[in-house]
Amino acid sequence: MPLGRRRPLLRGALVGGTAYAAGRRAAQAQQHEVDQQAAIDQLQAQQAAAAPAAPAAAAAASQPSAGSALLDELTRLGELRDQGVLTDAEFAAAKARLLGM
Repeated sequence: MPLGRRRPLLRGALVGGTAYAAGRRAAQAQQHEVDQQAAIDQLQAQQAAAAPAAPAAAAAASQPSAGSALLDELTRLGELRDQGVLTDAEFAAAKARLLGM
């Protein structure tokens, strides 16, 4: 085959390969944009679902504080110790557990 005929074939292969690569890159960029939009939509849906939880948090804040619950539990343990149900060592261990010591 003469050398002159190969050059148009090589040129055509080069142009075709370049066009294919450019088209593939454009498709990848478009898919990336679609993926980003899907992630944004999912995040917005999660935020919308979490918004009704705010009134529940406000209602929980109006409940008695954890400090008063701790005081009540310590009082109950003291009464059990005074009644002889708990030994001094058991009382000390339970108190340490409650206070996180």
